[in-house]
Amino acid sequence: MNSIPAAAPVTASLEDPRYYLTNFRFLLAWVAERHADLLDAAEHGFLTDFDALPEASQALLVRMVMRKGEHFRTSRLSYPEIGDTETALAPLIEAGLVEAIPELCLGELFRQLRLPELRRALATEIAAMGLPAATGKAALLEALAPRLDEPRLLPDWWPETQDRVVRLAVMATCDRLRLMFFGNLRQDWAEFVLTELGLQRFERVAITPDSRAFRRRDEVDAYLTLHRLRERLEAGEAVSVLQSELPAPLADNAWLAARHRRLCVVLGRQAEREGEGESALTLYAGAGWPDAVPVGSVEARIRHLRLLERRGEHAAALALAEPLLEAPANEEEAQALGRLVPRLRRRVGLSPRANRREPTHQQSTLTLPPGPVEAAVRDHLHHDGAPVHYVENSLLTGLFGLLCWEALFAPLPGAFFHPFHHGPADLFREDFVARRRALFDACLARLDDGRYREAIRATWREKHGLASSFVHWGLLDEELLERALACFPAADLRACFERLLVDLKANRAGLPDLIQFLPEAPEGEPQYRLIEVKGPGDRLQDNQRRWLAFFHARGIPALVCHVRWGMDGERAMDDE
Repeated sequence: MNSIPAAAPVTASLEDPRYYLTNFRFLLAWVAERHADLLDAAEHGFLTDFDALPEASQALLVRMVMRKGEHFRTSRLSYPEIGDTETALAPLIEAGLVEAIPELCLGELFRQLRLPELRRALATEIAAMGLPAATGKAALLEALAPRLDEPRLLPDWWPETQDRVVRLAVMATCDRLRLMFFGNLRQDWAEFVLTELGLQRFERVAITPDSRAFRRRDEVDAYLTLHRLRERLEAGEAVSVLQSELPAPLADNAWLAARHRRLCVVLGRQAEREGEGESALTLYAGAGWPDAVPVGSVEARIRHLRLLERRGEHAAALALAEPLLEAPANEEEAQALGRLVPRLRRRVGLSPRANRREPTHQQSTLTLPPGPVEAAVRDHLHHDGAPVHYVENSLLTGLFGLLCWEALFAPLPGAFFHPFHHGPADLFREDFVARRRALFDACLARLDDGRYREAIRATWREKHGLASSFVHWGLLDEELLERALACFPAADLRACFERLLVDLKANRAGLPDLIQFLPEAPEGEPQYRLIEVKGPGDRLQDNQRRWLAFFHARGIPALVCHVRWGMDGERAMDDE
């Protein structure tokens, strides 16, 4: 296969009717050039076989790869730019890339046939069971499944059909190649199309030939195994089966070990729902209590402790929880343990000790007519001299992303390895900030010498519209940007940005809904205030409480506005 240079255009022109084939070839060439040592003989064989196919057959295979599932009715594989389907299919079948006459289980038959067709194909079985003629598709499948549990060829299911079903035999191979290109299975072929349409644009980052998501084949295998287990869980398979197939985490790959821990938490939560408490405890313990506790999952540890508490195992929970309280891994763990440990101590007959009370925050109440609560508060408080914007998690994070753009998109090894990155691949890994500490320090230093405003403006102009994990361009318009730069003190921005860097994943959420700018405030008074809006019955989330506690400690103006429904829309907020 001819290699496509890294500097070549990423996407094909949509004016080319076979644009998708050009994009697929680009991906295959990229993987062949950069990941050849991670491919086995069969995968190398696929690259060779694909390259030898007639172009129409290549195009048809790619059309199938980009559709859902592995089975396709040939009558639904009609594409003008490909021509005769059977002619294009023949080389695919000859090469073993497509199975000509696959067996179909009942569920697959139901996915391929429409309800009227199913009623004709399964008329004998439907009549034998005495099912009403109007029985719907889902009910029909449920009723027939126990009787028809053996797979059959389509002609055996439905002898009168003139259609046929084929199966794409290389979907797993194509998924593996896509994974090695993107480093994840969330992104797919749509990235090429959206980029060509101009609906998304990406920062150009230098990508070295040795920059890639996976170093060894067993890492790709581990990712795929975890992904398939998650898919099976979502399809309704029992946790007990999935837990028995859960592999050991790769000890030398922190990224995949973290994915393993997240899957354990998801499995544990489902085990709790299924009433499998022992399984849940095992899963949480495995994810939360490794040899070095700080690298375990905080969520797993807290869920483990709470489950022990619900089971009445208070002494066991307390023995695990108290040492953590002395040196919690992060604010989330400190907050949860601050509530849990006093309860556990009371339940084993010990003094609860001094409870670490969360700091109070300013609260207000506003009575408004029923409606969308954030918009109602925004519109009620807004006036020309004190404008209000809905910002939630977009303003402070956006300013951070603009100021620290160079650090976030620094071409460090393993951070960028394809042209479609919204942000660095290691963004939420434990060493992300440490690897870039000097770069972040240089960016934040602009807050100390006054250069930050022009730096943020310049990035907003130069990078506008480029995909970013922090900057949401639709909300951060120029008017909001200028008001923020005029009213936010540099010290407040630095404090918030430093807190973001402590835990980027957790701390980029939980920020207040609204900001009100107060440019006419007396000298020495804050020129803005952050407002978290809570409708009737709504409560503060834990991450919101943590941000409010931080604002309180730093003297950053923030309040919680509790809305009551009523008709007194002119009533002003009264501080409680």
